Amino acid sequence: MTPRARPFRFERGAVHFPELALWLDAHDSRGPDEWAVVSHAHADHIARHKRVILTEPTARLLRQRLGGQREERVLRFGERAEFSGPRGDFALTLLPAGHILGSAMGLVEWSGGSLLYTGDFRLRASPACEPCDFSAARGCDWLVMETTFGRAEYVFPPTEQVIAELLAFCRAALAAGETPVLLGWTLGKAQELLCLLADSGLRVAVHEAVLPLARTYEHCGVRLGECEALPPGSPTDRVLICPPTFARSPQRAALGPCRLAVATGWAMDSSCKYRSGVDAAFPLSDHADFNELIEFVRQIRPRRVFTTHGFAADFAATLRDLGFDAEALVAAEQLTLSLGVVPAQSDSPATASRRGREGRKAD
Repeated sequence: MTPRARPFRFERGAVHFPELALWLDAHDSRGPDEWAVVSHAHADHIARHKRVILTEPTARLLRQRLGGQREERVLRFGERAEFSGPRGDFALTLLPAGHILGSAMGLVEWSGGSLLYTGDFRLRASPACEPCDFSAARGCDWLVMETTFGRAEYVFPPTEQVIAELLAFCRAALAAGETPVLLGWTLGKAQELLCLLADSGLRVAVHEAVLPLARTYEHCGVRLGECEALPPGSPTDRVLICPPTFARSPQRAALGPCRLAVATGWAMDSSCKYRSGVDAAFPLSDHADFNELIEFVRQIRPRRVFTTHGFAADFAATLRDLGFDAEALVAAEQLTLSLGVVPAQSDSPATASRRGREGRKAD
């Protein structure tokens, strides 16, 4: 029989198992009596928790980004670890999510069933992180998945095509005596750009916020290629990789002639480059696109799906049209549920869709 009640609370954008004292990607700091799974080290997925479960690369990045002391339970991908909660034991397995280095899905198993929490993920391979592998979670009871690009207009072109166009942009700028500046988030996107430029023959410099994170990637075995810190003046012989804030910074004003491009899945929106204040936008994303989201659910074949982030209500409706039992998680859904009783309620699809548009994740 398909389970109708969800076995967790959805609180402040995080998944919480009260009876297991377990949180998945909690935004607020959790105390020493609870475990917090940190799926990856992006700012919207970390907090100053006292006890964390995570992969080794994420642990390194977390120490670098947050500092401080915490109890760390570091798991290898595929390692099944046993834990004791206040009202039940559970097992947790971290599976590679393919989002950024060290990013992990969490497979939670307890006496009442099994749940896969994806965090941010993608199925497309990237040279900057571990490939997604969810085979151990097929047939789970519940699936909680991010749906950042959960509408049909967000189908990305082939990665090879995007890379070719991005390299052509850089070479055209250099040929015109201008500095090509590629904008991407300092963790994940910047390192992926470094990987993609590694064998291009182009000289690369990075913003000061990117360099220490790039060194951590290299320490974890990722080959990024040669790069140096952003030099002063107008380095027209280099491709620069900088965070999106660079576009409106004093450094940008002092750079001289340049062409700016942003690398993001939101480049599928025709207005993206105008909103970003850049000359070009390339749909290079570390999230799953619409087709990948559907393929993922078809391969997992869970009994019930919960969608969150982005166009969660839209994608849940798509899944229902495809025959899946699916529901969007939204901020209003914060009923207290035990491991297997009271059914939840949701916002209307229109309200949830609006929330999705307002709550777009950085990409």
